[in-house]
Amino acid sequence: MVTQQGQTALIACQYDDFTERLKAILSQEGFKIEIAKNGYEAVRIINRQQIHIAFIEDTLKGKNGMEILDYHHSLGLSFPVIIVAREPSVEKAVKAMQQGAYNYLAYDAIDIPDSIIKAVKDGCYCSEKAISISLPEVSEDSQQQEEIQFFEELVGTSAPMKRLYRLIDRVAQSDVTVLITGESGTGKELVAHSIHRRSNRRNKPFVPVNCGAIPEELLESEFFGHEKGAFSGAIRTKIGRFELANGGTIFLDEIGEMKLPLQVKLLRFLQEHKFERVGGLKTIEVDVRVIAATNKDLWKAVQEGIFREDLFYRINVVPIHIPPLRERKEDIQLLVDHFLTRYASSEDGGQKKIISPEVIECFMEYPWPGNVRELENIIKRLIILSDGDKITVDDLPERFQQKKEKSQDVFPFAKLPEEGIDLKQTLEELERLFIQQALERTGGVKNQAAKLLGLNRTTLIEKMKKLGLSLSTKSKD
Repeated sequence: MVTQQGQTALIACQYDDFTERLKAILSQEGFKIEIAKNGYEAVRIINRQQIHIAFIEDTLKGKNGMEILDYHHSLGLSFPVIIVAREPSVEKAVKAMQQGAYNYLAYDAIDIPDSIIKAVKDGCYCSEKAISISLPEVSEDSQQQEEIQFFEELVGTSAPMKRLYRLIDRVAQSDVTVLITGESGTGKELVAHSIHRRSNRRNKPFVPVNCGAIPEELLESEFFGHEKGAFSGAIRTKIGRFELANGGTIFLDEIGEMKLPLQVKLLRFLQEHKFERVGGLKTIEVDVRVIAATNKDLWKAVQEGIFREDLFYRINVVPIHIPPLRERKEDIQLLVDHFLTRYASSEDGGQKKIISPEVIECFMEYPWPGNVRELENIIKRLIILSDGDKITVDDLPERFQQKKEKSQDVFPFAKLPEEGIDLKQTLEELERLFIQQALERTGGVKNQAAKLLGLNRTTLIEKMKKLGLSLSTKSKD
């Protein structure tokens, strides 16, 4: 249990009735209270003293709740922020959680003090847990293992993953349709599983359908089933995936691959939760929650006319985006340890191998186009092919070796002399050298030289002036 004695809570709200009632609840829990009537006051308070938890109104004047939330993250602050709303909505709640809010409460929650106290204690507890986690190495401490495994196969303690976990918990409590987006290999099906397992449908079926792996002519039958004799080869009645998922959740993976005719039938199901089997006349009604996923830009597909706009809005009620591995590299060490443990060779008695720090360094530099799935497959390969109980850089696939060699050879001339250097002067000389080379290569055409240097023309001219380079040129640039 978290102790709040001596901790400070910020209440940023323009309504006195809510502020006073919340103040009374928090004061009883031992908090010192700071009150702000507008966003500017809230920012001043955040700047001048330590805050342990904040309740911020979403429509606060000056700076609203979302703007203060952005400011909170820009400073790297760790205290939980709870957004409160007089006119709450699912869309606003999702947006707040995606931007890093710990929780989203309606003003009516003040009528249930226990719910406020629970939100406070959970928020302070999670904040302390986040601070205690060490990323460089994975301790065997049971509390840390619980934190890492809390979402089962979803491993990570980075800020993007914590926001993802909170959003999963939030949407799991309702039957709202969810659209999961993210690159291949990020774990979209794992997120769908997590939502299902935390919902009140957890004891009912979870039925996945890969819309991109089933031939177009069979997809309708897979979705809705078919009657005996409905088409050539239909020798018996078949139950479809939607019927199998009755009471549970159906996961439509790669929904962007679905063709327009079936999109129409899916839209009707989402509107009515009814369908007919292929070749059948009986209307079947089921209770199914729909979670969809895609690695495509569905809005772009809508604009191109290959995905229905009305279906897009039906499935995109709550969007959840999974960050690629390159945007949460601080989780790589945890993921590596997780996979080393999972795939420990039975021939070694289940003893997991040790991975060298140089390998982790290579992993941190690599862009991971295949995301977590690629990392998992790499670890499987290394466990099988590496000799001994330690995995070294020499065991890595060639693409990692090339990356390492390339990183070492980017500036082969950049050797720091024993006596040291004047860094500012050296960088100016290097800048002057590259600008002169770019101008010589382009015949003095500044537009082209700027492109070679990754600059715009104005910036190039400013640098030339600063370095005392001549602006005269024979070209018409």
